[in-house]
Amino acid sequence: MADPSSYRPKPGQIPDSPGVYKFRDEHRRVIYVGKAKSLRQRLASYFQDLANLHPRTRTMVTTAASVEWTVVSTEVEALQLEYSWIKEYDPRFNVKYRDDKSYPHLAVTMNEEFPRVQVMRGAKKKGVRYFGPYGHAWAIRDTVDLLLRVFPVRTCSAGVFKNASRTGRPCLLGYIGKCSAPCVGRITPEEHRGLAEEFCDFMAGRTGTYIRRQEQQMAEAAEEMEYERAARLRDDIEALKKAMEKSAVVLADATDADLMAVAEDELEAAVQIFHVRGGRVRGQRGWVTDKVEAVTTGDLVEHALQQLYGEETGDSVPKEVLVPALPEPVEPVQEWLAARRGSNVSLRIPQRGDKKALMETVQRNALQALALHKTRRASDLTTRSRALEEIAEALGLDSAPLRIECYDISHLQGDDVVASMVVFEDGLQRKGEYRRFQIKGFAGQDDVRSMHEVITRRFRRHLAEKERTGEWTDGGDAAPEAAETPADEAPLAGNTPQGDDGRPKRFAYPPQLVVVDGGRPQVAAARRALDELGIDDIAVCGLAKRLEEVWLPDEDDPVVLPRSSEGLYLLQRVRDEAHRFAITYQRVKRAKRFRSGPLDDVPGLGESRRQALIKHFGSVKRLRSATIDQICEVPGVGRKTAETIAAALAQAAPAAPAVNTATGEIMEDDEDAAPGTTAGPAEEPVTAGASDERRGQET
Repeated sequence: MADPSSYRPKPGQIPDSPGVYKFRDEHRRVIYVGKAKSLRQRLASYFQDLANLHPRTRTMVTTAASVEWTVVSTEVEALQLEYSWIKEYDPRFNVKYRDDKSYPHLAVTMNEEFPRVQVMRGAKKKGVRYFGPYGHAWAIRDTVDLLLRVFPVRTCSAGVFKNASRTGRPCLLGYIGKCSAPCVGRITPEEHRGLAEEFCDFMAGRTGTYIRRQEQQMAEAAEEMEYERAARLRDDIEALKKAMEKSAVVLADATDADLMAVAEDELEAAVQIFHVRGGRVRGQRGWVTDKVEAVTTGDLVEHALQQLYGEETGDSVPKEVLVPALPEPVEPVQEWLAARRGSNVSLRIPQRGDKKALMETVQRNALQALALHKTRRASDLTTRSRALEEIAEALGLDSAPLRIECYDISHLQGDDVVASMVVFEDGLQRKGEYRRFQIKGFAGQDDVRSMHEVITRRFRRHLAEKERTGEWTDGGDAAPEAAETPADEAPLAGNTPQGDDGRPKRFAYPPQLVVVDGGRPQVAAARRALDELGIDDIAVCGLAKRLEEVWLPDEDDPVVLPRSSEGLYLLQRVRDEAHRFAITYQRVKRAKRFRSGPLDDVPGLGESRRQALIKHFGSVKRLRSATIDQICEVPGVGRKTAETIAAALAQAAPAAPAVNTATGEIMEDDEDAAPGTTAGPAEEPVTAGASDERRGQET
C-alpha cells in the first residue's frame, strides 16, 4: 500500500486549467482516469488526510504510485479525452456499466446491394440502420413478420440468397409474397433499396404519413372498382396498425427522446433507459455498475451518457434526453451531445406532465433491476468466496487464490498438438486474458512434455516482463531472455493487463494457483518447469478427470474434495473451460490444415490474390502449367510475385487423384474436384456429429 504523499506533485506543478488526469499503480497500469475544470483544485482533493476521503477513493490513492495529467483547452475536450482513455485503458477504479444481457436490435443492412432485415446483437457496424434495443428477439420477429406483408424486404442469409440466384427459384417467402425476391430478378436493386428505406422510415416513427397514403390508395382502388387491390391495401393497413399497437403511445406529441433513470445504494447503481421515438417506446435497456469511486447521481448520469452515445452520431442521438439529475457542470455534456448529433440536444430533468409520469415508470424499472441484481449477486459472491476459501484450505495456501490459471493439451492422435491457458479472477472468467499455444519443441503425442513446454514459455514471458518493467529484483541471476511473442500466444480481444503506457501487455500478472488438466505426471512437469525458472511462490495442482482427484507436487496420494464442495465445483469449471478452449483451437487448426492448398504456402500471397488467381485460371492445375508472363496478367500480381508462385507450385507435389465419393469415379483433374470429392486417404475430421468415441480421442 503506497503513501499518497510519496508521489504528490510539488506545489505549483499542477496547472489551474481544464484537463484529464491518470493515476497509475506501481506496475505503471492506469487504475483511474478523471477530468476536471481545474486540475489543481481537483488533484489537491485527493492528497488530503486519508480519514477524510471516501473509502473507495482512499483505496484508489493508496493503490496508486503516481499521477500525471494532460491539459486541454475546454471542458468539452476534457470530456472527450476522458471517454477515450476510459475506453482504451479500462481503469479498475472507474465506473464501468455492464449490460445485464446482450440486447437484440432490429437491423437493416443498408451497406449491402440488397439490404437485409435481421436480428443483430453486439457491436454496431458501419452502414447498418439499427432500431431498438428490444427486450426479446421474438418481439422483433413478430414485428418484422407483420411488416413484411407491406415491405417485402429480403430477410434471408447470404447463402440462401446465392443459392436462390443460382437455381433461379426463390425461397418460400418469395412464393407467399413476404419477399420481393430480388434474388431472381423480380425487382431491381434500386426498387428493393427503396422498399428498405420505406421500412426504415416506418420503424423510425414516420408512420402517419405512410398509413394515410395507403388509405388514399385503397379509396382510389375502390372507386376504380379494383376490389382485389383495395382488399390487399386494407389488409396491409391492418398489419401496419397491428405492428404499431405492439408499442403503445406514451407521449402524445410524437416526441423523440431518451429517458434515463438511476437507482443506487452505497455499493452499486442500476441505470434504465427507455428509447421513445414518435411518441412510442421503441426500445429499452439496462446497466448495472459497482460504485468503485465516490460519485454523485449526476456523475453516474454523465458516465451513462458517455457509454450510451460515445459511438453514436446523427439521429441515433435524440433531440431530447431526460435524466434524474444533471451532471455538474452540464454545459460541456450538452455541447458534446450536440456535436455528436450535429444539432442542439436538450438535456434536462422533467418537471410535470406525461414525461414526468413516464420517468417514474423508468425509475420503477431501475429499482426493480437493482433489487434483482443484488439478489443474484449476494448468492454469487457468497458462493465464490466459499469456493476460493475451500481451495485454499484443501491445498494449504496462505490466502485464497484470487487469480487461477488452468492449462490443457489437445491433439488428435498426435497431430495438431496445441495447448490452452484460461484465467479466472475472483472465481469469474477473464476471457480477455486467455492464451493459446502451438507445441513447437517436438513432434508427436506427449502430454507431459507438452505441459512442460507450455508452462516454461508462459512464465519465461512473465519473467521477461518483470525485467523489462524493472520489477526484477534478483541481482544474482538475470531474467530469462525476452523474445517476440509468437502469434499463437497473442492475447484475445477483451480486457488485458496493461504495460508501461497503460496499454495491454502480454503475460503480465502471475497467478496464485496453476491448475493443469491431468494427474501426477502433468503436475510434476508443471512444477519442474517453474523450478527451472526459479519460481517458487506459485502453487500448482492437477485435476484428474476419472475420479476428480486433486494432485499436488511431490505427494503420493491425491487430495479428495467432497462431491458437494464449492471448491471442487470451481476447479471443475476452470478445467472444463480450459478443455473447451483447447479443443476449439485444435479443431480450427485441423480444419485449416484440411482446407490448405499449394497456394497457402506462397509467402506474401494473401486471400484476395489467391482468389484472383483461381478465378483467372480456373484451377491450381492450370495455374501450375501457366508461364510467368501469363501469371503476371492477373490484376495485382507483379513479376516478382509471379516468379515466387511459379517456384512454389513447381516444388509442391500434385495431390492424389480425386475420387467422387458418390460414384467411385476417379476424376481426371484432381484440383478441379467438385464439392463432395476427396483427394487421397486424408483422415476424416471430427465434427459435431462424430461419435463420442471419436471425440474422446481429442485430449
